[in-house]
Amino acid sequence: MPRSAVAVLSLPLLLLLVRSLLQISARPSPGPDYLRRSWLRLLVEGEGCAPCQPEECAAPLGCLAGRVRDTCGCCWECANLEGQLCDLDPSAHFYGHCGEQLECRLDTGGDLSRGEVPEPVCACRSQHPLCGSDGRTYAQICRLQEVALARPDANLTVAHQGPCESEPQIVSHPYDIWTVMGQDVIFGCEVFAYPMASIEWRKDGLDIQLPGDDPHISVQFRGGPQRFEVTGWLQIQAVRLSDEGTYRCLAHNARGQVEAQASLTMLTPEQLNSTDIPQLRSMSALPEEEPESEEVEYY
Repeated sequence: MPRSAVAVLSLPLLLLLVRSLLQISARPSPGPDYLRRSWLRLLVEGEGCAPCQPEECAAPLGCLAGRVRDTCGCCWECANLEGQLCDLDPSAHFYGHCGEQLECRLDTGGDLSRGEVPEPVCACRSQHPLCGSDGRTYAQICRLQEVALARPDANLTVAHQGPCESEPQIVSHPYDIWTVMGQDVIFGCEVFAYPMASIEWRKDGLDIQLPGDDPHISVQFRGGPQRFEVTGWLQIQAVRLSDEGTYRCLAHNARGQVEAQASLTMLTPEQLNSTDIPQLRSMSALPEEEPESEEVEYY
């Protein structure tokens, strides 16, 4: 094909390309609303807001923190839960807005000395426990609200401020121990109750409260690790053959009493190194450290 013919064909294409570039440059630049929305929201909602038609809005389901208006102020969407990222600027809509009883705060719980940047997260406005109409104690109003919205048929409400009175519940039981003479052993017992529980230690079926007058046995108590919990320890130093037996952790308050027990078994060094004892085989399968308990919505 002659070079002049190629030039004639290329000219219209060049003009079309220039025209397209001029049209793109003439478009208005994205405004603040565009910049304040996350990429996921932009993908779903687009850059602008269409005329509001509430009848076309889909009803959000499973909103455990309530509902808020979307970025266009038209449709309802699920609000962000406690711990989720949020927008500190109420006019922004990048991460989304917090639900009822929640507010957006900077989380400064990280290690700022290592360069961690605080992030805005939803936090409950109140950290005071309360009693639900189901008789359970909730850490704060946001936990109760999540359960109430998850089970609307239960008609869960606030019975009163402060925890529900209840008999003690043993959160962490003492474990059976196998050891040899001369070793130190410790039994632990963690209890939740309101009013706060008292913990006592006793051996076998006796009603004698430990430690008594025995100098090689001691007991300690401490509040926690959670609110309305108390933890007790029974320590036996340089165990003897007479220490073998069953030890009981008794927790009681004005509402009732519960107990948990664990046994102390004395072994010879030969038995301790043996794999023929069923109890030792089962003990070797236990983890070295107690697993952390999962969080629940109530105490």
